[in-house]
Amino acid sequence: MKPAHATLGVPKETKTLEGRVALTPDGVREFERAGVQVFVETQAGAAASITDAEYTAAGATIVATAADAWSQSMVVKVKEPTEKEFGFLRPDLTLFTYLHLAAYPKVAKALLDNKTTGVAYETVQLADGSLPLLAPMSEVAGRLATQAGAHYLQRPYGGRGVLMGGAPGVRPAKVVVIGAGNVGWNSAWIAAGMEAEVLLLDKNLDRLRFVDQIHRGRIVTITSNRGAIERSLLDADLVIGAVLVAGARAPVVVTEEMVKTMKPGSVMVDVAIDQGGCIETMRETTHTDPVYEKHGVVHYAVGNMPGAVPHTSTYALTNATLPYQLSVAVHGARGAATADPAIALGVNTVGGKMTNKPSAEALSLDFVEPLTALKG
Repeated sequence: MKPAHATLGVPKETKTLEGRVALTPDGVREFERAGVQVFVETQAGAAASITDAEYTAAGATIVATAADAWSQSMVVKVKEPTEKEFGFLRPDLTLFTYLHLAAYPKVAKALLDNKTTGVAYETVQLADGSLPLLAPMSEVAGRLATQAGAHYLQRPYGGRGVLMGGAPGVRPAKVVVIGAGNVGWNSAWIAAGMEAEVLLLDKNLDRLRFVDQIHRGRIVTITSNRGAIERSLLDADLVIGAVLVAGARAPVVVTEEMVKTMKPGSVMVDVAIDQGGCIETMRETTHTDPVYEKHGVVHYAVGNMPGAVPHTSTYALTNATLPYQLSVAVHGARGAATADPAIALGVNTVGGKMTNKPSAEALSLDFVEPLTALKG
């Protein structure tokens, strides 16, 4: 069967210090087997320790410029297109990447204005509600959040001078994690491994039961509500915000008034920042300028945290995304979405129409069912 997309482009990422790449050499071989030619921008995999020679050996063609990669009928990326890439968007292009449109209205507008078919990793959703293409990066980001928090708790980096595990006779750091999904659980798990005192808050009692069964009391689980969060933050050394609503803007669960009650030199990490953030005082930061201080509290809100460990996160991501990428490349967005409801939920924009309901509601735009838009 002739694939719907005969060519696939893999451009180098342009977000600040984003070292991940959307396809590995093994992925190239799978596309080649399916009859799809792969064009990789030179040095796209360099930061992830993947060379042009490895891509060439797998069957890819190395191209000199981003424009060459973007000119293919389908493009796969890691992060949402930046403004310098908006000019590559066009009606006959299918783009498959993380989009996070609720948090990035300029990206949504660019996709809609250019009538590009945009498929988002983060809204591909299985029947049980799980997010298979978000999960691996959530796991990486959750683990990194604890590492980053531990780093900035050190006095030379603006923190209170607290060691996560304390010392014999000295109390360890108190870590509060809000949200027990993949991000929060991994954050709490690493914090517990560092011998901190860990509180994990969530509204989902079944999820908290799961954590209790796995960690047997090593992580203290608390039902999340405003009062519980307020009390937990009063003596917290590190707070990790890990609240997600698929496709929609993250709800604010930590208000500015709560931040004002925290101890000077405490640290907050908002992993939900690429969905708008769940801490009121947060604004997105970058790997080159990751933190700022407000109300005496160190704020960390890098929007592409897994980009700090691009080798690990590239392989974790592509292990999950490859089957879905192949489906869209071979069958086209319409065919893939018709055959797989999970992919239909991943389709965010088609022909100038918004086709993901939570994102449409967050941006106050009209919503069109993805299959209706694709058939049109």
